Amino acid sequence: MLSSLMRCLLIVLPLLWLSSPARATGTVRLAIQKTGTVAWELAVIRTHGLDKRADLNIAVTELASPEAGKIALRGGSADVIIADWLWVSRERQLGTKLVFYPYSSALGAVMVPASSSIRTFDDLKGRKLAVAGGAIDKNWILLQAAMKLDGIDIKSEANVVFGAPPLLAAKTASGEMDAALNYWNFSAALEAKGFRRIGGIENILPKLGAKGPTAMIGYVFNERWADKNRDLIARYIAVTRQAKEILATSDEEWEKIAPITAAPDRATLRTYRDRYREGIPRRSIAEEQEDARVLYKVLAETGGTDLVGPARELDPGTFYRAIPGS
Repeated sequence: MLSSLMRCLLIVLPLLWLSSPARATGTVRLAIQKTGTVAWELAVIRTHGLDKRADLNIAVTELASPEAGKIALRGGSADVIIADWLWVSRERQLGTKLVFYPYSSALGAVMVPASSSIRTFDDLKGRKLAVAGGAIDKNWILLQAAMKLDGIDIKSEANVVFGAPPLLAAKTASGEMDAALNYWNFSAALEAKGFRRIGGIENILPKLGAKGPTAMIGYVFNERWADKNRDLIARYIAVTRQAKEILATSDEEWEKIAPITAAPDRATLRTYRDRYREGIPRRSIAEEQEDARVLYKVLAETGGTDLVGPARELDPGTFYRAIPGS
């Protein structure tokens, strides 16, 4: 019932917002990774003219990596980037007042070949496990924390190999790895090839204290800029919500954006579609923030200062709340 109500609000509130009296066209400078999923939503926004209806100009800069986006935001050449609330909280503690608004709750997953004898996370002991993103990647830290509750130190009990997501996906597909913990889109591509999903990181969050699917990735912008541009941000969030709902309900729309997803076949496109839809945030900011607070403590305890910095608590101003319906 609550999920249905949230779905209706996500559709109706942006429409009400965008139907308000005419405003001057405003520009949002968005810096995104060239291969990221934000481009999928932007294509929908432009195809349906959602930006024009909102008197909004989205100026996009494509970058090679997430780190380049952080540099662009810090340097003032971008207004909005995609990052996680861990980084936002850490930046706030260091004096840079950034804020976060949920974009996706899609997280990584552990994938194995269809014929593998690995059935549960516990079976990863003694196996060659590929981990994307490095030793302080969020997915990896959360998996360690969950397995530690069962008395398993997977960090020492598995043969862990770190590497870049595309490289590890290729090595996993070629059979060089027994299992792989990779980002959601790379895991989806393996799934489309017939690999079996042992479990997604989102599946272990309740074990760590979260009450629902938690958006760890979001839109990030400077708090001072946000204070001066509340109407502009509201319009931007409204059109992105509309784009998400179109992608959530229209299979035809996925056929239109297929070329920019780089899906090599229809099976991969369908898996991208299904996993993307599962990651659309449906909860209030208060609910998201509370689960982020709980998970931050888990990440701080397991990942230490290398991951979160010196603070043991999520900075209370991390989440941006001045959006209608949030």
